[in-house]
Amino acid sequence: MHKNQAITAEQLTKRFGDFVAVDAISFEVAKGEIFGFLGANGAGKTTAMRMLCGLSLPTSGKATVAGFDVFKQNEQIKQNIGYMSQKFSLYEDLTVRENIRFYGGIYGKNNAFIKEKTLYLLEHLHLEKEGNTLVRELPLGWKQKLAFSVAIFHEPEIVFLDEPTGGVDPVTRREFWNMIYEAAERGITVFVTTHYMDEAEYCNRVSIMVDGRIEALDTPSGLKKTFNANSMDDVFVQLARKAQRTDG
Repeated sequence: MHKNQAITAEQLTKRFGDFVAVDAISFEVAKGEIFGFLGANGAGKTTAMRMLCGLSLPTSGKATVAGFDVFKQNEQIKQNIGYMSQKFSLYEDLTVRENIRFYGGIYGKNNAFIKEKTLYLLEHLHLEKEGNTLVRELPLGWKQKLAFSVAIFHEPEIVFLDEPTGGVDPVTRREFWNMIYEAAERGITVFVTTHYMDEAEYCNRVSIMVDGRIEALDTPSGLKKTFNANSMDDVFVQLARKAQRTDG
């Protein structure tokens, strides 16, 4: 069942009392795909992502992530995914090396793996000289690249990125997206939320949530065609106008 799908969701729903945060969404994400998950603040995307990451139980519906059931196997899900939030997950008071080693340990990797991978990462990120620098002293763009590298340190099947490029300059954002492409080429599925509409153009497919429902799902070029729009920004504005709620 769904052999080539990294994520499947059928009528996935999350209620908080009378409020329906995520309203019966259905979609699939193919293995190795870069899938953009867009929506204005309050559209429900963070709630949906938390369910898929095994951090929040759905109210109803079905979903699998990396072949595991979100209701019954959320611990297995956590072991097979990477996650990077807007706020990053690095420890500011640890050095670059210590952060890498710490996450390697959390993911249950042995010392030989951690040692070899640390050397590779420092070289790959051009951080050889900064290995013993405290993370808080790094520029924001470097922190983001390091946080992403740490999120996929254990070679997960899927990585969830929640607004990963907030607050950095366009050049750094482009470099970050090159890292996303490299991960996808290695077979890692990338599930990314962003509010930068130019970044939506870099995804294989994009879904747009409005008020807890998926209102559109297609390739960027398909969406532009459907909405007779010149850019993803135009598509988003047309759909966002339908929104009834503004927060939550």
